[in-house]
Amino acid sequence: MSPPRGRFIAFEGGEGAGKSTQARLLAEALRARGLTVVVTREPGGTPGAEAIRNLLLAPPREGWPAQAEALLFAAARADHVAHLIRPALMRGEWVICDRFVDSSRAYQGGAGGIGDAAITALHAFGSDGLRPDRVILLEGDEGALAGRIASRGEASDAIEGRSAEYHRAVAAAFGALAEADPHGFVRIDAIGAPQDIHAHILAAVGDLLE
Repeated sequence: MSPPRGRFIAFEGGEGAGKSTQARLLAEALRARGLTVVVTREPGGTPGAEAIRNLLLAPPREGWPAQAEALLFAAARADHVAHLIRPALMRGEWVICDRFVDSSRAYQGGAGGIGDAAITALHAFGSDGLRPDRVILLEGDEGALAGRIASRGEASDAIEGRSAEYHRAVAAAFGALAEADPHGFVRIDAIGAPQDIHAHILAAVGDLLE
């Protein structure tokens, strides 16, 4: 008898929202409950997808056209889903992903002007339309998030380094996605002590543990 399907949690939000930290804290909490947890990221997570990540975050000098960028993200995701996410879920494991398709919908579809229909069509073709069981959307004041990014002291990649207007459009697109799917998304304030934010996230996924 095969194990029950695992659970799939995606963390979404703009730059500096603390997705990686909260993904790690959630994984630690779930493992403490005896669950097997895979923590991964997008773009990336598999050798093929990580190779595409390098192309996306350090693009050719002229950069990628918007359509090519969307196709590259979809290709990375298709490999990630086929080789890591679906197999883990079929083994009954929990998968926690730092970004998934809703990032493409917000960045390329919304701020990038490709449109949601094109992004969701690419996802339907490349990854059979796989959706997380719960999307945790971390949101926060623009200035506070910018301060977090600056405090890292790291060079911005090709997407982080885009204009403030672009990132405002991303935040607006995420908000619209969450409003349209209140059962699939949980919106959480990303500004505050990491452990306090983590407590809200644990509460947001509590029903999935039953």
